[in-house]
Amino acid sequence: MSAYKIEIHNVYKVFGTDTAKAMALIRSGAHKADILRTTGNVVGLNNVSLSVKTGHVHVIMGLSGSGKSTLIRHFNRLVDPTSGEVIVDGENILKFNKKQIEAYRRHKTSMVFQRFGLCPHNTVLSNAAFGLRVQGVARKEREKTALHWLEQVGLGGVEKHYPRQLSGGMQQRVGLARALANNPDILLMDEAFSALDPLIKCEMQDQLLRLQRKLNKTIVFITHDLDEALKIGDQITILKDGELIQQGTPTEILLQPATDYVRDFVGGVNRFKAIRVEHLLRKIQMAIVENGDVYTRSSFDPATAVRASQSIEEVMPLLMGNSASLAVHNDDGKMIGYLDKPKVLAMLKQ
Repeated sequence: MSAYKIEIHNVYKVFGTDTAKAMALIRSGAHKADILRTTGNVVGLNNVSLSVKTGHVHVIMGLSGSGKSTLIRHFNRLVDPTSGEVIVDGENILKFNKKQIEAYRRHKTSMVFQRFGLCPHNTVLSNAAFGLRVQGVARKEREKTALHWLEQVGLGGVEKHYPRQLSGGMQQRVGLARALANNPDILLMDEAFSALDPLIKCEMQDQLLRLQRKLNKTIVFITHDLDEALKIGDQITILKDGELIQQGTPTEILLQPATDYVRDFVGGVNRFKAIRVEHLLRKIQMAIVENGDVYTRSSFDPATAVRASQSIEEVMPLLMGNSASLAVHNDDGKMIGYLDKPKVLAMLKQ
């Protein structure tokens, strides 16, 4: 089984009538603005290649016009590339016929949009069960499943309400429940929290992370908000003018910016707050010998254990107050690695 759920190979997308001329100009090195001026065609994506790991949250970000929403729509073929490949589970979905792509959209992927997309005259329960109804699932079964997911996103008890009776954050939770009810392998989220107030947005991010720790879905999340990307992303891809500028972990993006553009993009971020323990932990197996010291699971004081999901800012007082490394636990209390104090401090000084 491949480590990658989705693979994008050399994808170009040109919007317009004379795409052949535009593609020739792209390959000769012409800039997006020059191509628009000379051909009237808009370059949406320019030779983008990336891989999305199975069971991870992959954030695609950039400013308006960077191509991020265009790119995510390639993953369920709402948009087809002018050139390139879109591989999902080892299959090129661009070769799917109409029946195959319908099955793929109904069973393999679900999408959560910025503007909720709820049916105003249907109840919350009916909205959450919508995808299952399209699949032909019997009413009793689909409503049972929809109700379960409404409860999972914190909306138990409002299933008989209508969208107009809910706040924006609650409506977005209905959209998330509807997507999850289909039990998709891949969850596509296009600026899903961008229309929400800051406090509700933070709550939705936390809700998504809690669900992801249980579900391990492959999630592609679009945002223009760097803080959001750093909080929820296992991997981050940064686009600019349709081109992929850098792809990496939040730590790599913050500490090893590939270009001046990325450096400026992340310049104002509090790195101690943005980097989580899991980004810097060192995994431990049976025993590790390092600088003459032997580390085993029994080498660490349980009282000084930290959680992988905590920020470095949260654990820094404990890290600074101990000469030894800190044990790192997951949310179930299982030790998964350790934080090495000198290495953490050295990395954060970069």
